[in-house]
Formats: sequence, C-alpha cells, structure tokens
Amino acid sequence: MRRDMWSSERNGEEDPASRRGLSHHRTRSWAYVLAVMLCSTAEAGSKNGPRYAPHEPLKLLANKVGPFNNPSETYEYYSLPFCSRSKKKRHEDFGERLVGNRKTVSPYEITFLDNVPWRLLCEQAFSRKELKMFTKAIENDYYFEMFIEDLPMWGYVGEVEGEDVLLGHLETVRRYVYPHLHFSIGYNGEQVVSVNVSTNPQRKVDITDEFDGTEVAFSYSVEWVPRPDLAWENRMSRYHDSRFLPGTFEIHWLSIINSFVLVLLLTAFLTIIMMRVLKNDFSRYMEVEEDEMGEDETGWKLINGDVFRFPPASNALCALVGAGAHLFCVTFLLLLCAVTNCFVPTKRGAILTAMIVLYALASPVAGFTSARLYRQLGGEAWLSNALLATLAFPVPLALVFVWVNSVALAHGSSAALPFVAIIIVVALFALVAFPLSIGGAILGRQMAVDFRAPCRTTRVPREIPAETPWYRLPPAQMFMAGFLPFSAIYIELHYIFASVWGHKIYTLFGILFLAFVMLVVVTAFITVSLIYFQLAREDYRWWWRSLLCGGATGAFIYAYSFFYFFNRSSMDGMIQGSFYFGYMAIISYAFFLMLGFIGFASSLAFVKHIYSVVKAD
Repeated sequence: MRRDMWSSERNGEEDPASRRGLSHHRTRSWAYVLAVMLCSTAEAGSKNGPRYAPHEPLKLLANKVGPFNNPSETYEYYSLPFCSRSKKKRHEDFGERLVGNRKTVSPYEITFLDNVPWRLLCEQAFSRKELKMFTKAIENDYYFEMFIEDLPMWGYVGEVEGEDVLLGHLETVRRYVYPHLHFSIGYNGEQVVSVNVSTNPQRKVDITDEFDGTEVAFSYSVEWVPRPDLAWENRMSRYHDSRFLPGTFEIHWLSIINSFVLVLLLTAFLTIIMMRVLKNDFSRYMEVEEDEMGEDETGWKLINGDVFRFPPASNALCALVGAGAHLFCVTFLLLLCAVTNCFVPTKRGAILTAMIVLYALASPVAGFTSARLYRQLGGEAWLSNALLATLAFPVPLALVFVWVNSVALAHGSSAALPFVAIIIVVALFALVAFPLSIGGAILGRQMAVDFRAPCRTTRVPREIPAETPWYRLPPAQMFMAGFLPFSAIYIELHYIFASVWGHKIYTLFGILFLAFVMLVVVTAFITVSLIYFQLAREDYRWWWRSLLCGGATGAFIYAYSFFYFFNRSSMDGMIQGSFYFGYMAIISYAFFLMLGFIGFASSLAFVKHIYSVVKAD
C-alpha cells in the first residue's frame, strides 16, 4: 500500500484556463513529505537570487529516480525510457556529486509568468522491454526528483491498482504510468520562490499488458502562483520549517531536555560518589604510615608501583588514540560550523564537503597526539606510529567504499561516486591530509617530554588477583560503559537515522551539538568510574581498558543500526543494504575511536591526579 506523498500547493486565485482538465488532480497529502524531504539548495543563505523578465525561459532539471523506501538506491532520471531524453548535463558541484546528484536539462519549456493549460511534450511508442522497465519502477514505488532554480520537487512515476496488502499481486492488478505533470510555480516579483509538481490521475496510461508499440503521450501544464508573502531568501523554509510537524517538534525538544536533565543528574551523582569515596581513600592512606601498611591492606594505592607500567602494543594504542583525537576535533568543528552557520547545512552535500575539508585540515591532530604519547611511552619507531595513526581510519573507510561503490556501479546506480570525485578525495588526502599528519607527528615527537609519573614503577610486576566477580570482568564493564552513553543519545539517534537513511531533514543542529556534549561528558564520567573500580581491585591494566570502555558506545550504535533497518524502516535490496551496513560500520568505528580517545584522556588525567595526591616511594 503506497504511502501518501505530495499534494499541489496553491495560494490565491487561480486562472480558470489553467484549471481546465485538472480538477481531479491527485489529492494525496504531498505537503507532508515535502515538509520532511531532504532539501537541496545551492544558494539558500543568499539574499540576491536570479531575476527574470516576463516570458524569459527557465531550466527544469531532471535529477534522479529510485524506490521511495531505499534513499541510497538512486538512478539517473533518464535511466527510465522517458521521451525526449537530453544528453546535456548540468555541472554539479563537488558536494552534489558526493550525494549522487546527476542533473540533466529536460525538454520541458517553461517561461516566466506564462501559464500553460496543456502542452504535448512528445508521443512515444514503447517496446515491451521499455514497458517492463516502467512496470518494475512502478511496482517498487519509484519517485522522481526535479529542480527549478535549485528548488526540489518530487512525484511518483506511476501507481498500482488492485493490489492486496496481504495476498500481494493478483491477476486483476493494473499498473499505470503518469504521463502528465502539472507544475505549480510560486513567484515574488521577478523571482521564483516555490515549486511543486503533481500528476493527473485522469490521464494515467495502463501498461499492464506490455504490448510492443504501446503509445504514450507525455504532456505537462504550468501554473504561476503569486507568493508575495515568501521572500527569496526564505524560499527553503517550506522544506524544513518545524511548523509542518508541531507535535514531533515539541516531542523532540521535550525528549532532549529530558535526556539532558538525566545526564546532569547522573553526572552530579557520580561526581558526589567519586569525591566522597576518594576523600575517604585519601584520608585513610595519608593517616597510615608507610611502615604500617600491611600486606593485607587492599586498594588502589598498593599498585602504585605498577599502575604506570607502560602497556603492551603501545604503538597501536597511541595510533588509535591519535586517530580518535582527530575525529573528535573534526566532529566538534563540524557541529560548531553548522550551529554558527559557517556553511549551509541543508544544502545537498554541504555537510559531506565540510567534513572532508575539515578532516584534511585537522590531520596534524592525529600525528601530533599519537607521536607525543608514543614518545612519552618510550617508543622509538615514530614513523610507523605516524603512518598507523594516519591510516587507522582512512584504510577501513577505503575498503568499505570500494565494496559499496562497486555494488552501485554494477547496478548502474547514480549513487556510485564519479571517477573525478574519487580523484579529488584521494588527492586531498595524499597532498594535504597525509603530509599534515606526518608534520604533526614530527612536531609532536619534538615537543614531547618524558612521561612524568607520580609514582616510580617497580621492576617486577605485581600479581593481579585471579578471583573477580562477573560484573567486574571486561565484558561487563564494556557493556556498562557503552550502554549509559548510548542511552543518553538514543532518542536523538532516531532523528539522525531518519535524516541520513530516510527522507526527513535534520536542521536542529543546536540540539545535536548539545547531544554531542552530553555524549562526551557521560563517556568520560562512566569510563573514569569503571577505571577506579578496576584499580580498587588491584588490576593496573587500565591503558587499553580505558580505550575499549570509552569506545564501547560504537558497538551499541552498530547494534541499533540493525534494529532500525529491520524494525523502523522499509529498506531492502543489495544496493541499500551495502550502503547502509557498510557505512554504518564505518560510522560506528569512528565513534569507537572518538569516544575511545575521550575515555583514555579522561582516565589518564584521573589516574595521574589520584596518585599525585597520595605519593609513595
């Protein structure tokens, strides 16, 4: 059963001539989906748009088609055998190429302020093969996307009638293609401020029988509607204005406020407990003389000679910490730029472009953090450490991209990244990100000083107690460390998934920034608390544990992606599945690195602090 989509919008009086033959336009609520569809604009923040004189022609750009339930599975508009196919491509910017835009100039003739009651586009006789292409598209709920003045509009290719929800396709099922499109264009003075497309069900053509030579007459009509209330700089408001969904908007705010209050209470609770526990520890350890400390005494002070013993595989640990610091810096800067409107986040591909540029420019952070820590831990193979830190994230990303892009190319999808865009990304990494990261590693190694541990490390490692309750084992600790931060962002995660993997638009970047801060704070506090409990039972192997506990939230995010795919979406197919699970694995891995850095850095500061207060020889 196909969901409701767009309905044509009209304001003010309409020309009776333009309404002739169109009184039975589809009445489905297309406005709802228009309110939540991902808007794509190239000049949303500008106040000076193009102006047109009467009768001046406008370009209508056809972009793509694809199944409504699979947003990542897109194809070029003329991959379906529409008539009058044009080979003239419109130049897309880098961001549009990244998100799969492939705009083509269409043959529709539209001139400024000229109403068109009806005009024949072309008549075409289709072969059985071409009709099967339309039939497949209609059965899979294909929608198309077009642009006028960078304003997007959507509509269905056709519809299925007589389909039973439970029994599926029956012998009486009919398939219809929509050959007539009605364009409603809003204008304010000399500028185009709104566009909408609808279909006329009275002119649908039955293609169920798929006979060779079936003729279809494609036509269109144009209606110009005055919109003095809508300024050009606000023309994108109809795509993402919160008033279309007031209930959802209020629930969104209430949910994030509720999460924020819970995080504040949790943080305050943990802070009070940790301060009281540490205060008691400090009092007990400082009252007892060194020679009175017996072997039966327990606690984290007893392992002062082992707690700063350098961890195994320090090269890999430092590289992962450096890669996590890099991703944390990129994420923070990206959200800061989105909140302060340094770029237009609602523009198609703007966030991806900003992310790639920020990743390249912030590359020195990875090399500097990794090399500095590695030098402090006594590492000598600084070059291999710098290379590992630089490639820790790009290599898994490249492997997933090769698979996903190959699947898209094999299916002829426009979601496959063009060769030119791939060359640009590779060149940006090789010529900018890689040298900056190596330079950062050199600088970090030169600026590093010896590790200043508050306690001396003994020559012989202390034996770690063998008997450990199950809730203090690493798997249980990692579960707690990942579950609490994930629960703080769970509600916001649903909206993000609906935007990234659906047709909704996300514009509340202030809320997203707040959710990111909550995630960082909760991760730091829960990791520090678990590390304290680990040290209290005389287990000094905290280096790797802090990284793993901090990054455990990434595993919860990936597990949630499976729940969302099978229970909250209607996605299916090889292309959509490859894109979804492939890129969600990379996103979860990025969260593991980023939050692992937060957990490690906070734990290192905490351990240094408590052992500096209670000194021991």
